[in-house]
Amino acid sequence: MRLVWLLLWTASLVAAPVPLSLKRAVQLAVSPEGNTRVRLTEEALKQAESRSAQARGALLPDLSAGFTDQNLTRNLAAQGIQITIPGAHFPSFVGPFTTMDARVSASQSVFDFSSIRRFQASKVGVSAAKADVNGSAEQVAAQVARTYLAAVRADADVEAAKANATLSEAVLKQAENQKAAGTGTGIEITRARVQLANDRQRLLVAENARRAAGLQLLRAVGLRLDTELVLTDKLQYIPVDAVTMEQAKAQALNTRPDLEAQQQRESTARLSASATKLERLPTVAAFGDYGSSGAGFDNSLPTRTIGISVRVPLFDGGRRDARRAESASQYRAEKVKTNDLKEQIELDVRLALDALRSAEEQVKVSREGLELAENELAQARRRNEAGVAIGVEVTDAQSRLERARDNQTTALYNYNVGRIDLAQAMGAVRKSVE
Repeated sequence: MRLVWLLLWTASLVAAPVPLSLKRAVQLAVSPEGNTRVRLTEEALKQAESRSAQARGALLPDLSAGFTDQNLTRNLAAQGIQITIPGAHFPSFVGPFTTMDARVSASQSVFDFSSIRRFQASKVGVSAAKADVNGSAEQVAAQVARTYLAAVRADADVEAAKANATLSEAVLKQAENQKAAGTGTGIEITRARVQLANDRQRLLVAENARRAAGLQLLRAVGLRLDTELVLTDKLQYIPVDAVTMEQAKAQALNTRPDLEAQQQRESTARLSASATKLERLPTVAAFGDYGSSGAGFDNSLPTRTIGISVRVPLFDGGRRDARRAESASQYRAEKVKTNDLKEQIELDVRLALDALRSAEEQVKVSREGLELAENELAQARRRNEAGVAIGVEVTDAQSRLERARDNQTTALYNYNVGRIDLAQAMGAVRKSVE
């Protein structure tokens, strides 16, 4: 994937046209160097993994080493030490003297269910972040696919506009020939010129729209905006496998990465709420240290400390109960979000299926309309050449042909967008474009 990216980037530097298919556009967008949204979710995953490592650290031993060497004086009276010996004077000010201590200390949590639950919650959080990466890739793939289709449609609009302008030029030439032969009129030539001017203006508008669509595609994929693209895919009718509403819904509930991420977030909230409850339990920790202390290295002696501590929470001013109520509320909120997302998925599937079926019928109707419009124009031109029809009939037929071409382009675009919408609703956009 990085090699593909490097080749495209190098090609953009030398201003060479870059062939780009829908599949390649999606691959580039979801690559680590592609769309910004994918890169941000990758960073969010790394952050979740770091938080999980921090939570795990609370369960592992804590080791430290230290060395101190100090020279000090002390006022014993300030420390409350007063030594009185009959017949002797004991000074209250001592020093200077030197002390040295080199020591290794360790502590280990032995019994802390709250920390264990937080570590479990952090691992589920990592799984949720991974699902978010997949979900983001699916959304980016759908966005890029729609943007690619919009660019392909813009290409088709330009081609149709060029065909319309070429047809208008031919009609104008025919009107001029008839006028020269004495079988036509000046108004027919004027009408043909008006139609040609309109078609040329539509061509300029279509070319500008194509440039804008190309820039949007470059931005969505993550390429340089001065890259020249050549789109290799065209608007076409590709039948999809028949699927029922229940089948599509079942697949969506099993494969949608955003639902998986939301379910993982719900599990994280549940474990976090459980961790807050377990804060009421006692915690047990072991500790110890070993080292050498004395006035210097020459007269130091080894010393050690070994112990165990038990902490029993009694009262903290209500902070623990407040945290428990907050975490319970967060868990309930995540459950609500999960149920709402499931309902949204069903709505997405129903709307996508209805839109796809409607677009499929539009494609069939537009194909028939285009054939009829082409036949009508051919008949009108033959009638006009034979002198049994006026130029208005040709112009009207020409206008209906242009609308038929636009209708077919719109129908094919709606159909292909419907395929992407259904794939996104079912969580299979990347699979559908392969």
